[in-house]
Amino acid sequence: MKYVVFIFVLLYACSPANHGSELDISTIPWQEIEQKASGTTVNFMMWQGSPSINSYINNYVIPAVKEKYNIDLKITGGQGPEIVQLIMGEKQANVGSGQVDMVWINGETFFQLRQIDGLWGPFVTKLPNAQYVNFEDEFIGIDFQQPVNYMEAPWSVSQFALFYDTTRIQDPPSNLDELESYVKSKPGTFTISNDFSGMTLLKSFLAELGGGPESLNGPFDKIKYQELSTQLWSYINKNKKHFWKNGTTFPKEHTKMDQMYANGELLIDYGFGEGGIEDKVIQGLFPKSTRGYAWDNGTIKNSNYLGISYNSQNKLGAMVVINFLMSPEAQLKKSDPNEMDSNTILDVSKLPVEWRTKFEAQERRKYGPEMADLQEKAIQEPDPQYMIRLFEDFRTQVIEQ
Repeated sequence: MKYVVFIFVLLYACSPANHGSELDISTIPWQEIEQKASGTTVNFMMWQGSPSINSYINNYVIPAVKEKYNIDLKITGGQGPEIVQLIMGEKQANVGSGQVDMVWINGETFFQLRQIDGLWGPFVTKLPNAQYVNFEDEFIGIDFQQPVNYMEAPWSVSQFALFYDTTRIQDPPSNLDELESYVKSKPGTFTISNDFSGMTLLKSFLAELGGGPESLNGPFDKIKYQELSTQLWSYINKNKKHFWKNGTTFPKEHTKMDQMYANGELLIDYGFGEGGIEDKVIQGLFPKSTRGYAWDNGTIKNSNYLGISYNSQNKLGAMVVINFLMSPEAQLKKSDPNEMDSNTILDVSKLPVEWRTKFEAQERRKYGPEMADLQEKAIQEPDPQYMIRLFEDFRTQVIEQ
């Protein structure tokens, strides 16, 4: 499906675009923007697969923006392909007032929406809380090798990590040779999910085959991808008989991986948010002996963002909500290990003393690694076409073989 959407995006990008209604925000004072947004509704399309994220939005953000700005924030479920299909369909139908105002995106979705002029902006520099963000940080100002150019506002930043139960594994694999030895010695306890998380792991594998942490940097290289992916599929197909279910099937959702890790069926799992360990240990899903680590050659570190649709009915209201989500108050709440446990995108050194003190005094994780613990092995997201090709080729070269 992702590959089909991408093809449609490329075809549509070559056709005349409806740029939607123009709104010049350069001369509107921020106070006036807040006043105009008061009493309006903002429709937010976002992934709803995490209980902690849903709780943060429903129990904190929605009441807060209503109280502070008199804005009704309405949530609609949807992620990457659904967002692209919706906005692309509205452009094709010349819909002037869209169903959604703001969207939670990054990487390939940002790339696809930019191809069809599906986002409105640039708007980020108008947000008062943007002053606390370091856009020179390559993991914030660059999204899958694409300059953000203030067309999307950073919301969270995290690093991909693997994790394991220390009571059952002493030395977890951290390179492809070690992984091959591991799956042979503990068959059935490892697999690759056929989703965003699984493809992110494959990007780490691809970078290792490329010879170094920066081997996938720069524009998409078709020849390089062909050479490295051929090696990757050969490696996986050679070893998949030692995977979960003998490599005859692969989980479609990463939540299934977490469940299998929780019940001991899998001994190694992975994910963003430095593995997402803390929340699941606190919930009682993962054992307290769970620990996270980075692949030797590096794991992906990236940010996710908030964008405004080209035909949003309430662009000013969306700006006010996004500015609040970037505020020290909202970011501090979001980064609480006992809440959403999401790293802040704010440069704490830029904050007023009051907020800097609060961030520095915040409780730290007890079980999962801090992002700073993995920083030395952080690698950039490669061009979005690597992800798109991996999805398609994993299906044809591995699953269907």
